[in-house]
Amino acid sequence: MQVHPSATAEPALVRRVLTGIALLFIVGTLVLPLLMVLYEAFRSGWSVYQASITEADALAAIKLTLLVAVIVVPLNLLFGVAAAWAVAKFDFTGKRVLMTLIDLPFSVSPVIAGLMFILLFGTEGWFGDSLAQLGIQVVFSVPGIVLATVFVTFPFVARELIPLMQSQGTDEEEAARMLGASGWRIFYSITLPNIKWALLYGVILCNARAMGDFGAVSVVSGHIRGLTNTLPLHVEVLYNEYQFTAAFACASLLALLAIVTLIIKELLQRHQSVGR
Repeated sequence: MQVHPSATAEPALVRRVLTGIALLFIVGTLVLPLLMVLYEAFRSGWSVYQASITEADALAAIKLTLLVAVIVVPLNLLFGVAAAWAVAKFDFTGKRVLMTLIDLPFSVSPVIAGLMFILLFGTEGWFGDSLAQLGIQVVFSVPGIVLATVFVTFPFVARELIPLMQSQGTDEEEAARMLGASGWRIFYSITLPNIKWALLYGVILCNARAMGDFGAVSVVSGHIRGLTNTLPLHVEVLYNEYQFTAAFACASLLALLAIVTLIIKELLQRHQSVGR
């Protein structure tokens, strides 16, 4: 019997060269910059680092970043689950349009997204005068930051759930329905347990993007120091003012968030692999 070589059975030299190129690229573009941020953050000692992240404006930026994440992540969780359930389990008019709109933030620049909210809710925007008369300020305040962050993060949960729920099909739900289970009972007893790891994975990614977004938030925030500066914006302000140690110290918090996100992501992927 003639044995045909595998399509991936390349010579050892080729495999080593390709692996080396990939490793060099990862080290040069990801690992070294991350290590440099941590090095610069702690180069002046722990006391300077601690003072940089506990300064009043830094604490205000951290609190605002956490507040935005606490508001945005649950909203995206609810939307993502509802959208994925609708798309994967039902056929309805406008289904393709909904899926296209879910992907919209991936194709629109975050800066453009911020400008859209300026045009809608700014003082010269469509709803600016009406909101001003009601005493409601959206742009250059927390509501605008929340709206911009919701826009750039809402695909993450839905896009993690839709392929999984489509691959699972509807057999279990239909069987439970025939046995008399209600819609909520079907969701809590069948659908949710089947998607829990993917749901957690999507929430983790959504949270990381919500806390680290810069473009859209930069446009709608107004850069009011101590009031509307999130942590990424605060890092930019410090760097532009040549306070490099403080800037890298605050940036290290975002870098540590990225590391924690990667660790949790890996753990969730292992749980998903074990469960299959």
